[in-house]
Parts: sequence; C-alpha cells; structure tokens
Amino acid sequence: MFFRKKKSFDDYVDEAYDKDIVLLDVRSSEEFKAGHLRNSKNIPLDKIDMINIKKDQPLYVFCHSGARSSVAVQQLSKMGYTDLINIGGIYKSKKALQEG
Repeated sequence: MFFRKKKSFDDYVDEAYDKDIVLLDVRSSEEFKAGHLRNSKNIPLDKIDMINIKKDQPLYVFCHSGARSSVAVQQLSKMGYTDLINIGGIYKSKKALQEG
C-alpha cells in the first residue's frame, strides 16, 4: 500500500503559480488588504455570487482557516463551477508571511 503525503497549503500555492490556476481568497476586503498571496483574487464570501471567472477555470479557494472557503466551494459548485479545491486556511502559509 502506498501512502501519499497530503499537500500543504503552500504546495497548492506553488502548483497554482506553476499552472493556470486562480487562487481565490474569500476573506473580507480588510483581511485581504492586511496581507495576501501574490496574484490572488479577492472575492469575499458574502459577494461570491458576483464572481466573474469562467466556470471551467480551475480555482483553489481559501480563507483564513478553511471554513469560509468550504462554504464558498459549495456555493460555487451550485453555480456551475466544475474545477474547485478548498485548499484551506492562509494561516498555515509561510508564503503569506513573505508575500502579504
């Protein structure tokens, strides 16, 4: 039996930077302004219905802890988005400290 190491938040971020994957930050505008990942897009959870990204665009969704991004992924899925991964909370990121 093979065991794979679970990807870390920063592993997903690196993958997004290497590929055509949007890093979607669903934290509030104030949280985003206080620090965010390079090239990430901010659409707060309460405005997720205003998203203007193609429905087949791969999205890595995150927030502070992973709770809001989980809700966002469910809502986006209901809206027809097909390539979604909740990568969890930015608080786990070493990159956010460097890039924020």
